[in-house]
Order: sequence, then structure tokens, then C-alpha cells
Amino acid sequence: MNARRHPLWTAAELADAVQGTASGHLAPDITGVSIDSRTVAPGEAFVALVGPNFDGHDYVGKALAAGAGLAIVARRPAGLDADAALVLVDDTQAALEHLGARARARAKAHVVAVTGSVGKTSTKEALAHCLTDQGRTHWATGSFNNQWGVPLSLARMPRQTEFGVFELGMNHEGEIRALTAQVRPDVAIITTIEPAHLEYFSGIEAIADAKAEIFEGMAPGATAILNRDNPMFGRLAAAARARDLKIVSFGEHESAEARLLSVVLDAEASEVKASFGDRTLHYRLGVPGKHLVMNSLAVLAAVQALGADLRQAADALGTLAGLAGRGKRVAIAVGGGKATLIDESYNASPAAMRAAFAVLAAQHPTGTGRRIAVLGDMRELGPQDAALHRDLAAPLAVSGVDLVFTCGPLMRNLFDALPPSLRGSHCETAAELAPLVADALRAGDIVTIKGSLGTRMADIVKPLLSGISKSQPVSC
Repeated sequence: MNARRHPLWTAAELADAVQGTASGHLAPDITGVSIDSRTVAPGEAFVALVGPNFDGHDYVGKALAAGAGLAIVARRPAGLDADAALVLVDDTQAALEHLGARARARAKAHVVAVTGSVGKTSTKEALAHCLTDQGRTHWATGSFNNQWGVPLSLARMPRQTEFGVFELGMNHEGEIRALTAQVRPDVAIITTIEPAHLEYFSGIEAIADAKAEIFEGMAPGATAILNRDNPMFGRLAAAARARDLKIVSFGEHESAEARLLSVVLDAEASEVKASFGDRTLHYRLGVPGKHLVMNSLAVLAAVQALGADLRQAADALGTLAGLAGRGKRVAIAVGGGKATLIDESYNASPAAMRAAFAVLAAQHPTGTGRRIAVLGDMRELGPQDAALHRDLAAPLAVSGVDLVFTCGPLMRNLFDALPPSLRGSHCETAAELAPLVADALRAGDIVTIKGSLGTRMADIVKPLLSGISKSQPVSC
């Protein structure tokens, strides 16, 4: 985000926006908005949200002691000083949404929202990377794409913002409907529709319909950017037309407006030739993988829809770097040398797994190094979960991988389906598997670590990043 020249909010306008009653000594200028007392910065407003397993009111005192300029509360917590800086509201979740709505209304920004079964965060980050040099750009942090993250990201948007980029996620019907009503995007990207969150949907068509809810927050004439190569394109396009939206498609399909003409895939980057209407561009994408090449087409289509400079944005893609947990490459110490870690630990789905295998296949181990995959359970796949894990054996076998480690009860299905020569070890948890992976690595290896967030694959990544490459093996 570009540096702010003005306070994000004054205390008075914040209290008005959340329909609250102020009391105590409020800081006149509010520098930010936080929902986490552990990271709240001096001068920020702390919103005491209430969730199924937490109550932010229990941490108001801590937030104020850390320097928060005020706290938005639905009740006065016990033990506070009489002059504690509070804004009392009926409901703190609603207050956060009101604050986000006010931020959206006051900014004259062109706003893009990104959703899809996979690739949301990397596409959002790539788009923000391209726009930052072309205007004051604000974008959502990390994967702030749910009922808390979206209004929080909106509430943090400065009034001077020219481009806003947000990510909308879901695992149930109706969730994107609520989020897009807040964001009101001028441009929407749906990266792809794949089997993800199947536990909560009747099938892929229902997933597409839930993603298409993003169109409900858009005004007629706004732009929907859709994957022309995806089998759900027709269904999504029909939903967009029903809202009188302009449709821009991307992909390899001959009718795609943003069309991939050729690509040279390398271990660390890609060289791309693509057409955008009557313009042909050659550009370098600074991260590897054809799936990211395809999403770069959507990014540039959005840039074009916003009226920003297409060539400048394409050039910016050359300096794009991988994100932690989503493809970031790191050299790690192993006995007597270095190995390369490709950190894909944040999340996983069948499509994302296959994309990660393709990236691993393009890598070039040095010396006696090997391609190693460390894989954790893919969650929320419903009744097909065992088969979807088992079906990864074939793409792994053709990817040139030398060794596979797995963890979690679902990944046992994959481990048992692998040829014995590819089996490293299987454990029930990532923590149990971590020392076995560390002990197996040697100089020149390239290791990809991927799994759903709930599988806690970061428990394997963190010790490797800390240089703990060897430890006493355990039995799983």
C-alpha cells in the first residue's frame, strides 16, 4: 500500500460511520484498524469481534495498553479505566461492515474483486503488484477473504485510493453474496472452478453458482473476467450476462479475448506471448508454472478493463516473486550444502496439487539432488476425498518426482497407491513427519511442501527454514 499522507480516520468520523457512541479520551486521528490485540499498532482502532471460539472484548484492555487509539465494543469490558477510549455499538461485526462500507463509499477507487477455486491470493497479489506503480493502490493482506477479512480490508482503505484489489472466498453458498455487496467491484475475476469445498456442495455446478454470486454486487456494464478454458465458463458467462455485465475471457481457447499464444516454462520463470484484443504482448512472468501464466492473463485483462497501462503492467510481472506458503522458493541448509524449498504449505486442492507437481517437474536438481514432494491432506472434499487423494498418484509418477512423503489420514490413500520406489514415509501428522523429511534431505534436492491449512504443513516448513536440516528420526 502506498504511504498515507493523512490519517485513515478521525475518531469522530469513525464513530459516525459505525453508528456508535464515543466515550473516554479517544485519539483524534486513527492510523489503522485491527481485530487482533496481538498485532494492534499504536493509534489503530481495535474492533472487539465475537466468534464461535473467541470474544474480542476479553482483549480490549490489552489492545488499549498496546497503544490502540480506541476500541469498538458492544459492551464495556470489566477492569478498564474510567477514561478508556471506547466507541459503543450494538454489534461489532456490523460496525466493522459499516466502517468498510463508508471507506468504499468515500474512496473514488476503481475496485477489483478476485475469487475462484484456486489462485485467488496469488492473482490478487499479482494485480496489486502491477497497479502499484500506476496509482495509489490498496489491497487485502494475505488471505483476508472472509466475513472478517473483507470488511477489515475495506475499512483499511484510505480515501485517496485509486485502485482497490480484494479477494472473496467461500466454502458455503451465500457467503460471496454477502461479501460482494460490501466490495461492489467494478471488475471481477473468477480464476477457475475446480473440485474444492465439495463437502459443502452437491457438485461442481453448485460451486460455480456460488462463485457467480460475485456478480450480484456489480453494476450493469461492469466487467467479469472468466476462464474460457474451464468447463464452467458457459454457466458463469450466463450468470454474468443476466447481470448485464461485460464479459472478458482469458485462456488458450481461440475465442478468448486475453489469449495465450505461446509460453516457455522455466524452473523459476516463464516467457509468455499473449494477445489482448488486437494487441500482442511478450512478457516475462517472474514465477514458474503454467497455472500462474494463465492467471497472469486474467491480471492483465483486469488492468486493461481498469484503463491502466497494459504494457507497464506486463513489464511489472517480470519482478513478481512467489509468496510464502504459495510457491516461494528458499535455499535451505542441509548437511554439507543447500537444497531448494518450494513452500506451497498454505493450502491445497486436487487442481492446485497438480499445478505444484508440474512446477516441481520443471525443476533441475543439482549434483545427486532429487525432486521430493511432501504432501498433506486436502480438506473439505466430501465423499470423494479418498479417491481424489489416490488419483494424485498418476500425475506424481509422470512428474519425475523421486520421493514422496505424506501425512494425514487421507494422504494414506495416495501413499498406498504409489510405486514402492517413490515412497518415503507416511505419518499421521505434519509434526511427526517433519524430522523424517529433514533427515532425508541432501544437497541439491528440490522439495515441494503442500497441504491444506488444517494439515499444518508449516510445521515441516518452519524447522527447515530455521536451518534445522537434521534431527533424530522417529517412527510413524
